[in-house]
Amino acid sequence: MDGKLIIFSAPSGSGKTTIVKHLLGCGLPLEFSVSACTREPRSGEVNGKDYYFIPLYDFRKKVENGEFVEWEEVYPGLLYGTLKSEIERIWKAGKNVIFDVDVAGGINLKNQFGKRAFSIFVMPPSVEELENRLKSRGTDAGEDIRTRIEKAHQEIKLATDFDLVLVNDDLDEALKKAFIAVNRFLKSK
Repeated sequence: MDGKLIIFSAPSGSGKTTIVKHLLGCGLPLEFSVSACTREPRSGEVNGKDYYFIPLYDFRKKVENGEFVEWEEVYPGLLYGTLKSEIERIWKAGKNVIFDVDVAGGINLKNQFGKRAFSIFVMPPSVEELENRLKSRGTDAGEDIRTRIEKAHQEIKLATDFDLVLVNDDLDEALKKAFIAVNRFLKSK
């Protein structure tokens, strides 16, 4: 199988999911890699579409069995990862894999797949703006937002580990730049 991988990572609230959803609707030969996680579904999330929601015990069993390409304890007690079977499924369908993963997961995927992967770090315009976005989306409690902001400070330091840093201060511009960069990578040999 000779598919490629497109990796989008960013601090929570930077806009990576919006960019990934846009690219999936642009006619590129991409399919979304559904990550596995141990958290409960949020309102409106669907198992197998947004995430594979796996109980902690079962997730750890899959780790022991070597079923993950990468996995991480993103927050205490919350594990996220990429199942090998998900990548294989997409490549067998003749598509390239696009990921929306946390920063550590993005670095792990890039390290494993090297030149087959193109990694993009979505940079928020500022940490203050990131905090405003997290508050306005209304999905996280105050303590969770503080935890995400603390983590964002550490993640931003890792931006240089990615192939491209895409600043999302103007969404339309970020969408255009993401499309151009991904399209160029997919057409490269």
